[in-house]
Amino acid sequence: MIERIEQLRAEGEGAVAQAATTAALEEVRVRHLGRRAELPNLLRGVADLPPEQRGGVGKAANQARQALEALIAGRTRELEAAELDVRLAADRVDVTLPGYPAQPAGRLHLLTATRREIEDVFLGLGFTILEGPEVELVHYNFDALNHAPNHPARDRTDTFYVRRPEAAGQSPVAGPDAPRSTPSDLVLRTHTSPMQIRAMEAHPPPLYVVVPGRVYRRDSDATHTPQFHQIEGLAVDKDVTLADLKGTLLAFARAIFGDEREVRLRPHFFPFTEPSVEVDVSCFNCTEGHLRDGSRCPLCKGTSWLEILGAGEVDPNVYAHVDDDRYDPEKVSGFAFGLGVERIAMLKHAIPDLRLFYDNDLRFLEQFG
Repeated sequence: MIERIEQLRAEGEGAVAQAATTAALEEVRVRHLGRRAELPNLLRGVADLPPEQRGGVGKAANQARQALEALIAGRTRELEAAELDVRLAADRVDVTLPGYPAQPAGRLHLLTATRREIEDVFLGLGFTILEGPEVELVHYNFDALNHAPNHPARDRTDTFYVRRPEAAGQSPVAGPDAPRSTPSDLVLRTHTSPMQIRAMEAHPPPLYVVVPGRVYRRDSDATHTPQFHQIEGLAVDKDVTLADLKGTLLAFARAIFGDEREVRLRPHFFPFTEPSVEVDVSCFNCTEGHLRDGSRCPLCKGTSWLEILGAGEVDPNVYAHVDDDRYDPEKVSGFAFGLGVERIAMLKHAIPDLRLFYDNDLRFLEQFG
């Protein structure tokens, strides 16, 4: 019987070697190691043999089965790799075909939709859309915008400083952690206002521009994130006054929040405007601070007003940083304003937490399709 086992093993090894495909190899496995194959049946019949034959026959049959299983496994790997190479060489994937199963068409993120809506309003008012660098020079981000040397926004606890590429043969200088004698002159812009100076350097008056984009500050809570979106507005022309600013923002507020809105200006301070104002829009969620059931409006906290942006007349010191006589503060005047896209979206859609915009929760985002 041991001779028959050796014969079966040799036949199996020959069949494995001759199998040219994985399908043929599977047939060999079933024929030699399947439930009805002779070798497994010999193993199952060992118990019926005389006691003196059981050990030798069982050992030989087990060794034959294990050898064939190992041989089949190795040959399977070889054939699968070869067949994969053939498929990869022959197959063509049409990346232009739609996915399967078909997915519904996407939509703009709420922040993108809000930004485009705001841009459309100002385009209709005669403004031009500009964009600027997100990694900005300290000169444009602070100095040219009339920020004092000790202004808190310059501190590394408020602003992200950026390391310049290392010069050959020089040791690195890291932004806010650098020695005071060699401070970094690059920051992640804290507002889109640096484009005020860049725009005036590139274009003569009259100038009417809005500048959307991402900005960065070291804040993180329900109403602040380290990265957010801002839209800066600048208008420079002859005889531009706060009345022009108010009219522009009134048109904006009514386009975004509804035709019945009013705006009010409150005194404030910004380094690059003088006078400066905070701008409120009348609440669109209530009447005189109360809902129809008489309860206090949760949106405006019963004040009837919603703060939407900061603005003011361009400070004459800002014009001084533009090397162009046409921006002489004795000849031109203008206004500037800055608004947060997230702030407008939160007010318009009564969203309580800024972080919802960035959580990528489809249950939240699909509400604004």
